[in-house]
Amino acid sequence: MSISASLKLQIDHVPDMVLIPPGWFWMGSEAGQDNERPVHRVWVDEFYLAARQVTNREYRLFAQETAIASPPLCEDPHFSHSDQPVVAVSWFEAANYCKWLNERTGGKYRLPTEAEWERAARGGKDNKLYPWGDETPHSRPGYQERWLCGPEPVAQYPPNAFWVFDICENVHEWCRDWYEANYYANSPDRNPQGPRNGERRASRGGSWRHHVKISRCAARSSLPPQFKYADYGFRIASDCG
Repeated sequence: MSISASLKLQIDHVPDMVLIPPGWFWMGSEAGQDNERPVHRVWVDEFYLAARQVTNREYRLFAQETAIASPPLCEDPHFSHSDQPVVAVSWFEAANYCKWLNERTGGKYRLPTEAEWERAARGGKDNKLYPWGDETPHSRPGYQERWLCGPEPVAQYPPNAFWVFDICENVHEWCRDWYEANYYANSPDRNPQGPRNGERRASRGGSWRHHVKISRCAARSSLPPQFKYADYGFRIASDCG
């Protein structure tokens, strides 16, 4: 996944990608909502996931080169810092960012599946509620002082065991899958890709504007793909090889 020297000068950097190792894990949670059940064993092949959420700095070049409208909050001081995650982008715009990045780099970038996202969030820790374990989000350092007006610049706090930053927090992250509440009842046990169709796209992770701002690893969310919310962003994935 090399990029040309000229592109390196134009893009601050294609997001750093970390290798998520292959393996089995228990997907879902008995402690969560009905759409997280049944808990089931899933195998995920190795893949790459961006260590950080896509930032305003990275997204601006995409918007400039493709002549699309900038995100609606790009001038709002609570959301415009170059190192904050880009927000208020639709699922279609996130998918088009991946397509553009592939054309510019020859890579294989895409949005992660729900299963890949949860595998990465758990960091190899099965049956734990959060990336760090079972302690509540309120136990995290500085929790009460964080996210007062918007998302934080990415990678301000230590990553999880797979070296992924801000997973389960900051902004909701679009996933590739269509969303179905009862999908787990019939999900394949190897590399599930989600339903074939639907009306909403899956998303994962917590949000700066929620009462509880860090989600559990298994928590599921969804939104119609054309919607643009101030707490929705994304991070990219990539196939190996």
